[in-house]
Amino acid sequence: MKLNGLHHVTAITARARQNVDFYTNVLGLRLVKKTVNQDDVSAYHLFYGDEIGRPGTEVTFFDWPMAGPARPGYPSIAPIALAVTSSDSLRWWQDRFQELGVEHDRPSEVEGRLTLGFRDPEGQRLELVDAEGQETPGRPWDAGPVPAEHAIRGLHHVTLTVGRVEPSERFVREVMGIGDDAVRLRLREDPAGHARQGAGGVHHVAFRTPDQEEQLLWRRRLLEAGAQVTPVIDRFYFTSVYFREPGGNLFEIATDGPGFTADEDLGELGRHLALPPFLEPRRGEIEAGLKPL
Repeated sequence: MKLNGLHHVTAITARARQNVDFYTNVLGLRLVKKTVNQDDVSAYHLFYGDEIGRPGTEVTFFDWPMAGPARPGYPSIAPIALAVTSSDSLRWWQDRFQELGVEHDRPSEVEGRLTLGFRDPEGQRLELVDAEGQETPGRPWDAGPVPAEHAIRGLHHVTLTVGRVEPSERFVREVMGIGDDAVRLRLREDPAGHARQGAGGVHHVAFRTPDQEEQLLWRRRLLEAGAQVTPVIDRFYFTSVYFREPGGNLFEIATDGPGFTADEDLGELGRHLALPPFLEPRRGEIEAGLKPL
């Protein structure tokens, strides 16, 4: 039993239209699903990824217009690191960010990988990482604004900020089996200040498991380790269980399928508001509470 990598990272935006513009027109990701937060149907849930939103390529956002700005500290998940396939691509992105006025840093080497830090318009911290020689989960979206050779190929890693590294490190290594190249996490200790969740911050990170059978085995393993784990929740596009690691960050284990083409053809992904069957009877009410994007 082994986690197969990161599944998605879910963050928070207070400006959904600007969010769509940045992640599609600037970063060149595809809006593969425009749906709602199933626990708060007054909010959009926007999924960005590769051409079909493969697991491991998805950066997603809850749209909460009243959210205040996120405050760094612990527990928190940032930056979100995204993979490109060469140092030439990293330099191409540096020029693109300069041209488009995207706040960014100088490229620097981090743990042996050339890395370019940048921020989205709400201050969400992200990185591009030269992942040459490493397996990446995504394929370029042919209809996007970024040339295929420079396209973002999915999630590379996330960094967890915690008050004390040791309990979190022991949990992710000994319970979750994280520590090889398939699932890349970095842990950072910041005992000085508490984070505040909000716009420009991450809500949770999800890890991949192939199917519900293995997901149930993970749920049992986590319970035996003393974690408080939700029942399996059907999100229609995948099923999920949620729990917190010892440092307080929210984790999810999600199945690879059925995927985003379960209710839309490939060419229609992200064009219309998609609702899972159990919310479809409420479409009129839900659409009335959303601002068109």
